[in-house]
Amino acid sequence: MSDNRDLDDPLQRDDALRSDEPSGVDSVHSAEPLTRRSRFVDLTPLRRSPAFARLWVGGAISGIGGQMTIVAVGLHIYSITQSTFAVSLVGVFALVPMIVFGLYGGVLADTFDRRRVALISAIVAWLSTVSLATLAWLQVDTVWPFYLLATIISVAATVISATRASIVPRLLPKELLPAASALNGISIGTMVTVGPALAGILVATAGIQWTYTVDVVLFVAAFVGIFSLPRIVPEGSTGRAGFSAVADGLHFLKSAPNVRMSFIVDIVAMTFGQPRVLFPAVGAVLIGGGAITVGILTAAGAIGALLCSVMSGRLGHVRWQGRAVQRAIAVYGAFIAAFGVVLLFTSLGAPKPGMHSITESITDANVGALVLAAVFLAGAGAADNVSAIFRTTILQSAVPDSMRGRIQGVFTVVVTGGPRIGDAYIGVLAAVAAVWFPPLLGGIVIMVLVTVLVRASAGFRGYDAQNPLP
Repeated sequence: MSDNRDLDDPLQRDDALRSDEPSGVDSVHSAEPLTRRSRFVDLTPLRRSPAFARLWVGGAISGIGGQMTIVAVGLHIYSITQSTFAVSLVGVFALVPMIVFGLYGGVLADTFDRRRVALISAIVAWLSTVSLATLAWLQVDTVWPFYLLATIISVAATVISATRASIVPRLLPKELLPAASALNGISIGTMVTVGPALAGILVATAGIQWTYTVDVVLFVAAFVGIFSLPRIVPEGSTGRAGFSAVADGLHFLKSAPNVRMSFIVDIVAMTFGQPRVLFPAVGAVLIGGGAITVGILTAAGAIGALLCSVMSGRLGHVRWQGRAVQRAIAVYGAFIAAFGVVLLFTSLGAPKPGMHSITESITDANVGALVLAAVFLAGAGAADNVSAIFRTTILQSAVPDSMRGRIQGVFTVVVTGGPRIGDAYIGVLAAVAAVWFPPLLGGIVIMVLVTVLVRASAGFRGYDAQNPLP
């Protein structure tokens, strides 16, 4: 699921009026507002902190290129192997290194200047992208270098994400952190909407080489945002950068049941509800449309997230955030299951699969199925964005700065590693069953399992944004 603080309400909380177990409609929404609240996203963080604004803009622009490369790598490997399982291995190979360096990257963010950690990680990611472009221009058709470089990029991106998220609370006052989360949703929605769409168009018209090259150029924006940051040394740092510091972070997580549950439910959602590795096969042999279809389906979820973030003005005032997370993820599962149903009915009328070009014309696509699939994926993206805003808010409102990098590292591993596990689940199940089966089954599993988990956790179900506890 997507990635996004501290919700200390500016109004004093009246303990006599608060109950730990709310009921009815008030179980999700905050107390009745004293003033009319805008439905649109709050732009105050961009005005209040120029450093945050530059970091946000730079991350959004470079993220567009990063999403282009994610799509291009999948299309590139599929064009070489004609195998969905081979595409899923991109995530499988990156999973363990990403977990290890994601956790250790959080230690680095809690030990050293966070600006420097982010800068070094960005340089590694940029050089790896340059290498991808070079291999493509040389027309190398051996698959393993692309797996290797994609893994390095994923590892570096994990460290950057954990570090950047631990930087944001130092740039903004606590009351603006929910708005920053929503703005983060807009940047993610933009990059995952524009990036895949551009990738689909460029791969189909100019070629994969140019797709990688455009990412190399766009990545420069990330350096501008990071270079402009002040020096940010973590508060209360112990100065230890060994793996014992990782253990300290995990020990803290053991005593933080609400933060821990927010991780668990996201792992469930991303493991069983991440159908992206199916998109090349869907575009080639099921719905049709090749690379353009892949771009549309990949962008659809981001469009939903983007629209949700634009209309997120009232999300910052939701009080019972644990229940909000549970409901958002259940809705996410419903949309993923609906996407599986579309694929099921499309497969009933589809011709027997054969070898298709990845640049097949969009005019050959089943337009009705494509529209329905995109709509359901957009709904899933909106629900995922709501979950991400609240999960990140819970984390940053309850975790002290001296631990924030490490716990954010775990969070980043969850939100980026969960989809990798999902890639393996989807790839294997699609290979042994059918393309439509994994999302249909996965959506049902998400709805059931998340509901059971949250009902069994009274603390998370009653998590109060006005009295945030880890």
